[in-house]
Amino acid sequence: MKNSVSHAARLSWAALRMLLVMTVVTGVLYPLAVTGVAQALFPEKANGSLVTADGREVGSALIGQSWNVRGTDRPDPAWFQPRPSHSGYDPLATGSGQLGASDPTLTRTVAATRKAVAAFNGVPESEVPKDAVTGSASAIDPHISPAYARIQIKRVAEHNGLSEAAVRKLAEDHTEGRTAGFLGEPHVNVLALNLALRDLAAR
Repeated sequence: MKNSVSHAARLSWAALRMLLVMTVVTGVLYPLAVTGVAQALFPEKANGSLVTADGREVGSALIGQSWNVRGTDRPDPAWFQPRPSHSGYDPLATGSGQLGASDPTLTRTVAATRKAVAAFNGVPESEVPKDAVTGSASAIDPHISPAYARIQIKRVAEHNGLSEAAVRKLAEDHTEGRTAGFLGEPHVNVLALNLALRDLAAR
């Protein structure tokens, strides 16, 4: 009986030591090593791909944001608008709305959004692309399609006193191709485009 208890105690102490060692290795040393490598090799990405303008942080290249008239929930016609987000681009509430394609709520919302987007941009509803009326799977996608950027050019140009040609070139210059040449679709980062638009309008 005494040997059995002693053996159990040794096993328990060995297990506890292993637990402590693995806790230090995987819970402290490994995260520190990964963080150190990331900060050394990819500091911008490791810190959230933050974007600065005029010496202050204005957002992240990885997280979308609203471009509304200050103090309201109305989209500002002077800016390129992002795709819809059911979470309001809250990075703590990512995920899709989980509504099926045949769900009446979704179909009504999409139809109403398509009508509003068409009226806002002065284009036929048939020209409104899918990403203008549906949110992304994450609800915080910072990109829009080139097609959605194109239907906004005329409105943005008029409200900033710019030529359509200048704004069109700006949108084209900020259109990124497929990742690695074959993943995803061409896209435009709304924050980067609007910051460039601001600089162009200020000239």
